Amino acid sequence: MADEAQILKNRFKELSNRSQNRNIYTYSDFLNMHEQTLLHQEIKFGFTLYGGYEDAERKIACFGNENDFGYAPQPPLAILLVAPLSAKFSDDLTHRDFLGSILGLGIKRETIGDIIISNNKGYVICLDSIAPYIIDNLTKVRHTSVYCEKCDSLPTDALPEPTEKMVIVSSLRLDGIISAVYNLSRSKSSALIDGERVFINGKLTTNNSIPLKENDIISVRGQGRFRFKEISGDTRKGRIRILCDVY
Repeated sequence: MADEAQILKNRFKELSNRSQNRNIYTYSDFLNMHEQTLLHQEIKFGFTLYGGYEDAERKIACFGNENDFGYAPQPPLAILLVAPLSAKFSDDLTHRDFLGSILGLGIKRETIGDIIISNNKGYVICLDSIAPYIIDNLTKVRHTSVYCEKCDSLPTDALPEPTEKMVIVSSLRLDGIISAVYNLSRSKSSALIDGERVFINGKLTTNNSIPLKENDIISVRGQGRFRFKEISGDTRKGRIRILCDVY
């Protein structure tokens, strides 16, 4: 695992150096949140992350910036709509169904970003280079015949609306807020943090007591994701009310 992490860090340095030496943008494949953490550890500045929409979890890294090069980057991303040919005879399709069918074509996971499910359709964010192959070859998801086409952008109504949740905590510590949002014991939330399953704004943390700030986005593997929206005041007993958007 350590060797794989170092190989990836070396790749980040290679892409960053190539961008600087040639005055061109360079791009990584899609990175999961742990890999994005390694990127932040290795490269402190000079890159931007893109995932196809604001709150994407899987993102590519773009090395270089517009101030140096004089033109904006064009991240090599595509958005594909994958939809049943007949809604009436379609299975109820899940994220796993879409991802499994795409990977079943022999496509590498790092070429695929987030997959958003809306009205039994899948919006697949992928590298532009692999999009034509998916369009030509993806004809079935689970037992359902599908068609696949490129979209100009992700429809605004495709993203699920978050659910607002008010929780009461004794402090703004990470472990306490996770416990309150997901109705877990403090020991369980601490175990998730210690087990490297918690990310704040895309960066891994193993600090149980780190204080959260308004607008922080917390991802907890196996539980979901929420945004610390705002502090809504104190209770009579001096505890803190906070409002979260839970996805």
